[in-house]
Amino acid sequence: MSAALRQAAAADVAAVAAIEREVFSDPWSEAEFTAVLDLPHAIFLVGLDGLAYVAGYAVVSCVLDESEILNLAVSPGSRRNGLGARLLDAAMATARGRGARTFFLEVRESNLAARALYESRGFAELSRRQRYYRNPAEDALLLRLEEER
Repeated sequence: MSAALRQAAAADVAAVAAIEREVFSDPWSEAEFTAVLDLPHAIFLVGLDGLAYVAGYAVVSCVLDESEILNLAVSPGSRRNGLGARLLDAAMATARGRGARTFFLEVRESNLAARALYESRGFAELSRRQRYYRNPAEDALLLRLEEER
């Protein structure tokens, strides 16, 4: 069954933070996700697995014609079914609706699955940030997608 996507709500934050802790070694806190809910420039989507529980999320910031994908994750038990791609596509479509034409993100160099997803959407490496990530220390690749105006 295909997951439903919707805007995140305060009731989703605990589930989002649980996925964050499971997936990332340096996770955002519940307070950080809660703060995003009130930011007018933020897009915060959740994907519901079988309409029952939060299985993934995307957080994107939009300022003028630029957008940054700040966070995107899918619960390990819900992977390999296209949810990450659907969240990314929906978040980017919302950002485009707000005028975004340039997209940025950072990704761990070793995260080959995420890199493949982003490259499939046209993102290309712009630069490298040495030892950007902690736990373990690793370089981040800064990716950019520039769309026609």
